Amino acid sequence: MKPEFKDGQSLSEVHESVNTATRATGWRKIFAFLGPAYLVSVGYMDPGNWATDIAGGSQFGYKLVWVLLMSNLMALLLQGLSARLGIVRGRDLAQANREAYPKPVNFLLYILAEIAIAATDLAEVLGMAIGIQLLTGLPLIWGVSITILDTFLLLYLQRLGIRKMEAFIITLVAIIALCFFIQIFMAKPEPMEVLSGFVPSLPNSDALYIAIGIIGATVMPHNLYLHSALVQTRKIEKTPEGIRKAIHYNRIDTTIALNIAFLVNAAILVLAATVFYKTGNAHVAEIKEAHRLLPGFLGETAPVLFALALIAAGQSSTITGTLAGQIVMEGYLRLRINPILRRLITRLIAVIPAFFVILIAGEDQVDTLLVFSQVVLSLQLGFAIIPLIYFVSDKKTMGAFAIRPHIQILAWLMAAVLIFLNLNMLVNEVKPIFMSNAWGPKIWVIASVLFFGALLVYILLFPHLKKRVTKQNIFMHEKGSSIDIEHPVYNRIAVTLDFSGNEEKLLSHALAQGHPQTHYYLLHIVESAGAGLHGKDSNDYETRKDRETLAHYVEVLQQKGIEATGLLGFRNRTKEIERLTKACDAQLLIMGAHGHRGIKDFIFGSTVNAVRHRLDIPVLVVKT
Repeated sequence: MKPEFKDGQSLSEVHESVNTATRATGWRKIFAFLGPAYLVSVGYMDPGNWATDIAGGSQFGYKLVWVLLMSNLMALLLQGLSARLGIVRGRDLAQANREAYPKPVNFLLYILAEIAIAATDLAEVLGMAIGIQLLTGLPLIWGVSITILDTFLLLYLQRLGIRKMEAFIITLVAIIALCFFIQIFMAKPEPMEVLSGFVPSLPNSDALYIAIGIIGATVMPHNLYLHSALVQTRKIEKTPEGIRKAIHYNRIDTTIALNIAFLVNAAILVLAATVFYKTGNAHVAEIKEAHRLLPGFLGETAPVLFALALIAAGQSSTITGTLAGQIVMEGYLRLRINPILRRLITRLIAVIPAFFVILIAGEDQVDTLLVFSQVVLSLQLGFAIIPLIYFVSDKKTMGAFAIRPHIQILAWLMAAVLIFLNLNMLVNEVKPIFMSNAWGPKIWVIASVLFFGALLVYILLFPHLKKRVTKQNIFMHEKGSSIDIEHPVYNRIAVTLDFSGNEEKLLSHALAQGHPQTHYYLLHIVESAGAGLHGKDSNDYETRKDRETLAHYVEVLQQKGIEATGLLGFRNRTKEIERLTKACDAQLLIMGAHGHRGIKDFIFGSTVNAVRHRLDIPVLVVKT
């Protein structure tokens, strides 16, 4: 069964597909809500976070564990706000933005959201490719190419439904966690030393830079769009009590999922601290280098587990990144495209730069590309957080479920910290540009900062300007209006016959569409080898028999007092049906469909779709 798309609803094919409005209690009730936050949590343990965790552990031991805890608390609050928006208003963040902001601002926010998703996907592509290389020894460029294939995995999971997709993601999360916990068990860190890392401290400026990197790479813009949509896959009671329960249970879901993500990140940092920092290998800052050194400390099993976890992290994150892409495209542009095309666009935007950087600059530049993806993400965060806080603070739209003043203060303080830290990271990355003598890059950076700074200021001031803004429509389709219905009269109807034994069914449907004076044109395309070579001059056995069979059906209709003409076509089926239909000036074309799918469409061809796109008249398809 094909999914039903509901207008104006986020991820409409799975919207409210999980019924939570049951009499179940306790863990059964909680279980009905569990799932959305796990899809979100993979963004907090994706390959983009690994490098900062490894660098922090290898250079400063356990001293930055508290930074992971702080970033996790920030994530808990932000994701909770995102889930609240989706539950209370039935809007994802993209839809809420479209409804509130003017079109030019929305378009810019859409572009920024797409860039963030592409940057995230770039990190996942590189992570998976590195994992494949570490596990199999394949060149990195091959691994990047292989990542395109996971497009089809996502499409298969979407067909199975949201619960199956959630189960798949949870399985990948479990693989990541299990791999690292086994490695932690093998490394045997001192528990008291690990606990000392929860005491806030920053040994030097380098530790501050890595701490900024850890926090900046943790909260990702696409996760805020994603969570506000995923919570709407649960069907809840639209009452104050039902909404309150949904918020409560989603808070439990978010807490469990993000704490698992925290434990995984902490495990990476603790592993690096135990294996590298305590053995004097404080220089380890790259994923591949960490993998190379692991066997010397933990044996040959550890690097295999490390590579498996990396592949699982990359695969799980790419799936959620694609869903986020669908959400922002539908929410901002009211544009819904084929899922495979959406997936291929997202993946190619990530694969193409990775492919050419590796091809031209070599594999040594992969870590530079990973850092670049995190810097790009850091630029986008403020444009997602600020509107989210505004929306969930608005009593007019949120009613009794608007966040309380002390939560608002905490959220704005956290937003300021995150934006400051991300800007600090950006400044550090562009410093080399301003130290060079080239003016072109300097002008480009200054212009970009001024433009996006102005946009950020506008979004900050938006509540004071919104009275002047016209509310935008978030629905995919325009509302219906009254119409005058006239019954069409078909004087000339074309019917394609393939002589497969279904002619009676096709002709009966054709006669039902006409009237006593309708003229019927029976079309048949000869596709024998002789017809392909000689066209209308063909006189092989199949051509002669097809001509006789067509004349037979014409005669049967004429004996019933029905006007009919037979027309033969040759060679290309699609082009000939189009030519003959236009030649007889038909007002309606009736075709048979055998119901081929997948590989059969590839083998036998799919004529109906090809023909209907070539004609301007109605095409009636009869399942034969």
